[in-house]
Amino acid sequence: MKEEPCQCQDCQRFYKEHDRLIREFPTFKQQQELNWASIQSFRTLCSKVTEELQKQLSDKHIEGYKHISDIELRDSIDELENVNAYLYSIEALMERIFDINASENVEIKFKEISKKLAPDPLNVDRLILNRLFHQTPDLPDKNNSK
Repeated sequence: MKEEPCQCQDCQRFYKEHDRLIREFPTFKQQQELNWASIQSFRTLCSKVTEELQKQLSDKHIEGYKHISDIELRDSIDELENVNAYLYSIEALMERIFDINASENVEIKFKEISKKLAPDPLNVDRLILNRLFHQTPDLPDKNNSK
């Protein structure tokens, strides 16, 4: 028996984003570049926020103001430094992925499979099918069923 995917708001947002990334970046090369850029942007942002929090912590001791407790700032800095360490590790692993080049036949297979994994939700045929399912009396609308 196939298990139904989670319907909570966070999971639904994840599924939607997951499918969008497959549709918009359907090749091996595009996925490599997307993941590399994603890791780099996350690492850059975490590094900058860590620097700002460290500056805020040192400024607090100079200026004597207290918006965030020292403990909270230090804990946040420690956690972000851990995240950055993990991101560096992922980056090292990603470099290995860039050593691999997919042939044109494999890239075609990626595109083919991507259409099956994440069909375009705005495809006319899919919209018509969804509308038909919504209007079918034996498939009640979830919002109206009790």
